[in-house]
Amino acid sequence: MLEKSLLLIDDDQALTELLQEYLTAQGYTVQVAGDGEAGLLAAKSGQHFDLIILDVMLPKVDGFEVLKRLRSTHVTPVLMLTAKGDDFDRILGLELGADDYLAKPFNHRELSARVKAIVRRVDIQAGLQSDKQKQNMIEIGDVQLNIAAQTVACNSHDIELTGTEFAVLRLLMSSSPDLVPKQAISEQVLGRKLAAFDRSIDMHVSNLRKKLNMFSDQEKIKTHRGVGYVYLGEL
Repeated sequence: MLEKSLLLIDDDQALTELLQEYLTAQGYTVQVAGDGEAGLLAAKSGQHFDLIILDVMLPKVDGFEVLKRLRSTHVTPVLMLTAKGDDFDRILGLELGADDYLAKPFNHRELSARVKAIVRRVDIQAGLQSDKQKQNMIEIGDVQLNIAAQTVACNSHDIELTGTEFAVLRLLMSSSPDLVPKQAISEQVLGRKLAAFDRSIDMHVSNLRKKLNMFSDQEKIKTHRGVGYVYLGEL
């Protein structure tokens, strides 16, 4: 397996040195940027990164602005580091296109688990592109999801999705018209069990609704409050 490359954007030097050593020992290559401006330059330099670990509180350019600018051109997975107990930071990060979040202070093993889950999901999606036995297209109504090309179109308009949003939509569409529990979405897409009061899945689905509604006035995803979601229509 090819070595995975991570970009860590955080101004806490002691923490970044510790994480760089820890993650390198697990087989990752880790590049560090100490502020938002340097992080953006690195992320947009043309060098490939499998995952960006992005702190919210950064000098020069804060993490939210970094993510906002990055998402205008890149779909690289982003794991945001937020303040413990700060729901606003977590929700805003997800709204701006973060794939997942982890609250500081955190256990290094938990960070490793989140990194592995995101990288594994990206590997699985990449593997689908070369697997000719897999179904290439899922089409429901005016939405077409191309698994091999990792693209989504609604009424012939291309829709830019993050890797996590694409994975959520693919799971919902491939399961339609059955209900998909939030627990199942969390485990299959984020690679972890759904914790109490965790709104990650809700925010990813909300982002999907907004993007699909830009090109269609038909309801696509129905919420079963507290249970899960159904993609409306039949394959």
